[in-house]
Amino acid sequence: MATVTDAQLREVLSLEPIAVVGFSTTPVKDAHTVPTYLIDQGYDVIPVNPNAEEVANRTSYPSLSEIDREVAMVDVFRPSEEVPGIVDEAIERGDVSVIWLQTGITHDEAAERAREAGITVIQNRCMRIQHQRLMG
Repeated sequence: MATVTDAQLREVLSLEPIAVVGFSTTPVKDAHTVPTYLIDQGYDVIPVNPNAEEVANRTSYPSLSEIDREVAMVDVFRPSEEVPGIVDEAIERGDVSVIWLQTGITHDEAAERAREAGITVIQNRCMRIQHQRLMG
């Protein structure tokens, strides 16, 4: 799904729980304000940050593979060069149906590998902006 329609985005935005890889403990960073916005909208958000035991009053996990419950979507706030490893973990989990790469994050090769595994990939888009535009 290289070009994602608004209807497809609405469907994606109905999925949860959302694991946020790179959920920052720094309140002014987008990697904190975007997932916090999602929490405020009622989403079940699971922080993934190996440097924090808790983020936004939620238990944080060191990696995707260590989350001990279902994950429907992975929202990524990590540099593009880390995307292949995140995609591998998502594929290995077997329960992830969407990988969302935030604004400025792309990796076409990893995205193609995820798509071949049946995972929808959205690249270089802000989930908060799309949510406000389509569901706000």
